[in-house]
Amino acid sequence: MSGATDRFTQAARALGLQPAIRRFPEGTKTADDAARAVGCEVAQIVKSLVFMADDRAVLALTSGANRVDEARLATAAGATDVRRATPEEARSATGFAVGGTPPFGHPTSIRAFLDPDLLTHDEVWAAAGRPDSVFALAPQDLARLSGATIVEIAAR
Repeated sequence: MSGATDRFTQAARALGLQPAIRRFPEGTKTADDAARAVGCEVAQIVKSLVFMADDRAVLALTSGANRVDEARLATAAGATDVRRATPEEARSATGFAVGGTPPFGHPTSIRAFLDPDLLTHDEVWAAAGRPDSVFALAPQDLARLSGATIVEIAAR
C-alpha cells in the first residue's frame, strides 16, 4: 500500500472501521472508471469533491451519477461564493490528491455535505487515498464517519 492509503487506513481504523481496500491498477479516478472496476452502478460511487466556500474548503460527497449544484452548496455552507478547489487547495485541505480523496480521514476537520441520493443504496464505494483504490461501506456509516450534513446539493 502507498503512504496515502496507509494514512487513510489508519484514520479509518481510529474511527472504528476496518476498510477492505480494493486496488485497481487501471485506475478509479472517475466515477465511471470506479463503477466499471468495482462492478457497481455509477450512482453507488461516492465522489469526494473539494470546493472553496468563500475562503473555506468544504467537502461535497455526492453520488457518481450526480453533479454538484454550486448554488445549493453555497446555501448549505452559508457562503456567498462557491467554486471548485484547485488541486493544490484540495490537497492542502484534505491531505490527499484529487481522484483519491477519501470522505474522511483528513489531517484537519473539513465541513462535509452529503448528497441524500447516496442513502438510497445498501452499499457505496469511496476513494481510499489514491486514484486506484476504493472501499465499500454502508451509506449510513459514510454519513456518520464523515460527519456530513445530509442536504440536497445535486443539480436537478
